[in-house]
Amino acid sequence: MASLNRVLLIGNLTRDPEVRYTPKGTPVAEIGLAVNRVIPGSEEGERREEVTFVDVTLWNRQAELAEQYLKKGRAVFIEGRLQLDTWDDKQTGQKRSRLRVVAENLQFLDSRRDAEGSAPASSPPAQRRTTPSPPPSREKPHDPDLDAEPDDIPF
Repeated sequence: MASLNRVLLIGNLTRDPEVRYTPKGTPVAEIGLAVNRVIPGSEEGERREEVTFVDVTLWNRQAELAEQYLKKGRAVFIEGRLQLDTWDDKQTGQKRSRLRVVAENLQFLDSRRDAEGSAPASSPPAQRRTTPSPPPSREKPHDPDLDAEPDDIPF
């Protein structure tokens, strides 16, 4: 049986990233994301907005980039997978669970200047993707035989 665990989200940070480190020194960042959805109403011009709050975990270089460049309110694109965490509550003894997104790709959608409202002290890197970009597309070599008129083709 086939399965797929893929999440694509665009939203705004609800708080500044919280970064901590594992005992081996691996950075881990937790961010909150607000994802808005506009729902048209039954009457003309009526609209309702629905907000979903999502917890997202970033690892390694993505966690470091989040700590360095992201602040509350910044727009981001997250691509990742769902993960269900379960535990026993120490105070009540009840089973608890939480669904979160583990990010595999992070992209900043607004400029740092837009988020801060003024020019930044130092510019962020021009390329902010955390995964390698595909190689630039190259034009195919020009073949003069393809420019021939259909009547000139010898078959």
